[in-house]
Amino acid sequence: MSIKKPKIAISIGDLNGIGIEIALSAHEKISAYCEPVYCINKPMLKSASKLLGLDIPKGFKTHNVKADFEIKPGQVTKKSGKFSYDSFCEAINLAKNKKVTSIVTLPVNKESWNKAGIKYKGHTEVLRDFFGKNAIMMLGCKKMFVGLFTEHCALKKVPKKINEKDLTTFLLDFQKSVNAKKIGVLGLNPHASDNGVLGDEEVEIFKAIKKANKELNKEIFKGPLVPDTAFSPMSRKNYKYFVAMYHDQGLAPLKALYFDQSINVSLNLPIIRTSVDHGTAFDIAYKKNRQLNIKSYVNAVKEAVLLHEKRK
Repeated sequence: MSIKKPKIAISIGDLNGIGIEIALSAHEKISAYCEPVYCINKPMLKSASKLLGLDIPKGFKTHNVKADFEIKPGQVTKKSGKFSYDSFCEAINLAKNKKVTSIVTLPVNKESWNKAGIKYKGHTEVLRDFFGKNAIMMLGCKKMFVGLFTEHCALKKVPKKINEKDLTTFLLDFQKSVNAKKIGVLGLNPHASDNGVLGDEEVEIFKAIKKANKELNKEIFKGPLVPDTAFSPMSRKNYKYFVAMYHDQGLAPLKALYFDQSINVSLNLPIIRTSVDHGTAFDIAYKKNRQLNIKSYVNAVKEAVLLHEKRK
């Protein structure tokens, strides 16, 4: 008796980038774990496969997304940006209506979205608005995960966003989503401010940690950790999960350590969404004589399947 595999909607990403090649190349491999449904129409799929010189794999099931435009490899275009957004929205609707168990997204380009008049800067913001929930962006792999308190935010705006109330809510939502026994919370300033010598944001971070632990009646959150040593080998022996105050604080060390295998997971939502942890790579899109690394994509699919099993 064969076991029924979960059905996963694949948001195809920006067609001017590497996403469609990853989808075509990895189809057979991910089909061992799930039944993928690709949010792309057949004419656009045929155009991309022809440009790439790749055959469309057997069983490559599509879900129609209206679009008809010329694919321009490696270029930022309004039409490709709009299509990548529409592909994502179709995937969300499939998950919301329980036609699929989860969503896996291939990379989009923020500049393309902006050209298309899309107000969002990324997938997580769309999900947050769509479901009216505080979606949390977490990236990593089985060795280490990083949750981002602020995401696509100008660095100068980050300090103003750090306050006890919002950070406490974030910490509680994060712990509920990952169910970790210990989570390291980074400070913002060098040396975690040296007791106020280099800034006062750590006061708010400390209060949020204390309040979250009190509400959980457990010492789950530790910190504020000194940011420049938080990801040292010794620290990573103590923590698998970290909370960073801003995007690059958490993702620079993560990508230095695990760039080829890390993924993006959206937490605190009624649906499951995972993603590759890399961009559209316009500089190599549709080019010959090089091999794409599909590990992040395959790991994202595996994680989506695992999360679905946990929710059953």
